[in-house]
Amino acid sequence: MSDARKILVTGASGYVGGRLVTSLLADNAKVRVFVRDSNKAQSHTWAKDVEVAVGNASDYKSTLEALTGIHTAFYLLHSINLGPNFDEIESAMARNFAKAAEVAGVSQIIYLGGINNDAKTSKHLQSRANTGKELATTSVAVMELRAGIIIGSGSASFEMLRHLTHRLPVMTTPKWVSNKTHPIAIRDVLWYLRNAAKLEKPVAGIFDIGGPEILSYADMMQKFAKLSGLRKRWIIKVPVLSPKLSSLWIGFVTPVPTSLARPLVGSLISEVVADPAKSISHLIPTPPEGLIDVAGAINLALTNVSSNTVSTRWSDATLPTAPWQKAQSDPEWAGETLYKDTRVRVTDASVGSLWQAIEEIGGDHGWYGSDFLWYLRGLLDRMIGGVGLRRGRRDPLYLRVGDSLDFWRVEVLESEKILKLYAEMILPGKAWLEFRIKKLPNGQSEVTQEALYSPRGLGGQLYWFVILPLHSFVFPTMIRNIIRSANRKDYAASNA
Repeated sequence: MSDARKILVTGASGYVGGRLVTSLLADNAKVRVFVRDSNKAQSHTWAKDVEVAVGNASDYKSTLEALTGIHTAFYLLHSINLGPNFDEIESAMARNFAKAAEVAGVSQIIYLGGINNDAKTSKHLQSRANTGKELATTSVAVMELRAGIIIGSGSASFEMLRHLTHRLPVMTTPKWVSNKTHPIAIRDVLWYLRNAAKLEKPVAGIFDIGGPEILSYADMMQKFAKLSGLRKRWIIKVPVLSPKLSSLWIGFVTPVPTSLARPLVGSLISEVVADPAKSISHLIPTPPEGLIDVAGAINLALTNVSSNTVSTRWSDATLPTAPWQKAQSDPEWAGETLYKDTRVRVTDASVGSLWQAIEEIGGDHGWYGSDFLWYLRGLLDRMIGGVGLRRGRRDPLYLRVGDSLDFWRVEVLESEKILKLYAEMILPGKAWLEFRIKKLPNGQSEVTQEALYSPRGLGGQLYWFVILPLHSFVFPTMIRNIIRSANRKDYAASNA
């Protein structure tokens, strides 16, 4: 594609957007990404092959700057994590984006929404539809592709399906598990999106996209169990579990937090099936190898999970801070109260091995001791609606800026120098965990491990002193075991 067809991708740090950028670049497209945090964009493999525009779709000026010189803009933003008024926020963002696109002279907006053909519509699906309407309020042609459940490694829907099936051989579920769904593989979603950008003329309209099968959520769970080598799941349907109770239950059992599970579960009260009258086949044919069925999509996702080749995850999108937390920032220059727990050790372990040990922290590897305390803290977090520990990590060995890491997020990463994690657990304040390494003149290495906490109000200060006794147990153990792990790596390397 030429510069005249330059493409903007919003939500490039998210699950679909991150993969779409890779697909567009494979088509030799000229791509600009619109992100809130340039560091997250720089951590992707495609960072050097795209233009990066920094801003927020709620801000007209930065949105207009990002859209200037753009032919086709992909709108892949949502705000379902932003509390009960997420629908109003989504509508305002879309309205602002549409106005900026018109002024910038954009020819085509492509929006990925949700199938919404049932008379019973959840707040989430209605908001998705309203977003499409707001985008279409100007002269810019808006092509709205509506999908149902997207199956792919790292998607929120797939993680819900996987963990529910694995953890619960017997399930008491609400009636919605029998509702019809029209799942589609992430590979096929990307096929339609990337080919929509190649259409000769701008297209306006709503088009449903779905896979080759229509089945119930319960059927999908049974398929997943069979493909995973599990016994058939016993599903007992009851009429009393409301979407709110269901989301609390899902938030407790799966890695998907209650705040995200609630709108996803709410959508399952509707039958999400593509309308043949809204088919896109006259504009974009199906892939040459055909659409992937549910079993094929699950197998592909499981293969990526087992081989640690999950390129993007639902948790890549940064969670909003709690009402009592300010925006993520470094507290030291902000003049905030800051409590610290600092541990410094000098060791003969090499800088490279120390970095490997630090970068492997969390997920299935654990937190270098006191894992039961970390587990209890994660359990408490999930009980009060937080993300807990089950998000794990994208890759078992390597991290990148923006990665979710259990209930932390990677804020700063400089290989063999510094790793800084920002806490996304529910706290009466803000917290960081930082590791720094440096080589000393005598050839030894210095490791600094520092926990930082900026309290919010009196409750935040009390929280620090309540957990202080645990710090005296957890943090010395952590740095000691990191050094032990590094020494083992050095020993293994020297005897290889």
